[in-house]
Amino acid sequence: MSEQTAVKRPVARKEMTKAQWTWKEMKRNKVAYAMLAPFMILFLIFTVFPVFLSMILSFTDFNLLEMPNWVGFDNYIHLFLDDDIFIIAVKNTLIFASVTGPASYLLSFLIAWFINELGPKIRSVVTLIFYAPSISGSVYTIWKTLFSSDAYGWVNGTLMELGIITSPILWFENADYVMPLCIAVALWVSLGTAFLAFIAGLQTVDKSLYEAAAVDGIKNRWQELWFITLPEMKPQLMFGAVLAITQSFGFGAVVTTLCGLPSVDYAAHTIMHHLDDYGGQRYEVGYASTIAVILFAIMLGSNFIVKKAISKVGQ
Repeated sequence: MSEQTAVKRPVARKEMTKAQWTWKEMKRNKVAYAMLAPFMILFLIFTVFPVFLSMILSFTDFNLLEMPNWVGFDNYIHLFLDDDIFIIAVKNTLIFASVTGPASYLLSFLIAWFINELGPKIRSVVTLIFYAPSISGSVYTIWKTLFSSDAYGWVNGTLMELGIITSPILWFENADYVMPLCIAVALWVSLGTAFLAFIAGLQTVDKSLYEAAAVDGIKNRWQELWFITLPEMKPQLMFGAVLAITQSFGFGAVVTTLCGLPSVDYAAHTIMHHLDDYGGQRYEVGYASTIAVILFAIMLGSNFIVKKAISKVGQ
């Protein structure tokens, strides 16, 4: 066969460098990349760029009016050695995250698993009932009414009628009650996007896998859950974990709405509140950026740990 009529042999993947192979794939999928471009541009401008900018500003003294003044690690030294309120904020944040993060994650999955067993019509209604609190602004009003600090609050009124207390309890003005109540409200509104992702993931699991598993010796629903359902839902589980971590470490609206800023005796003061205090109230942007970098590092580390844990599901 002559060289002119010979069929060209495709270039093997191993014969190309990683950059050459990436560029070839990008050209082959140029339509898909063109459709992704608007999101990626906005993501880079409003997410990636601010993160890197915060890292740079964390080494400066910047008040939004004057040019940033480079101070090196002074902000970090002051944050960990001299800022007592920040240490309280870290402690409160870890307490809140360690309770609401895993609890909301498990609660979202278990309720989604329960709803998945229902019929299509009733499933839609029950999903709306559980999802509604996460998008309703009236949730905070309901809880403030329930735990109002006067005798007209439903909880105070009921306890006084039963003779359990003789005077109204200042629920959101008492440091002993602030954190538990805020955790309860956070769990109440935690069935959000991750909850819907779990329901969608459960719907996509191939039902034939359960029949094959029964032949292979799977005997109950818990074994089906561990060896089939969870491994098939790893993308949704990871997505839900990221949202749970972000929500648990980034909460602030709950406390601010119910308790004000700052909360009494800093009982529910978190890293987000400390960030808002210095960045939104005092306009000490350099110091606020330092706080943001620390929070970002904590969340990044938590995501890494969760990713490792989810990768072992079903093994």
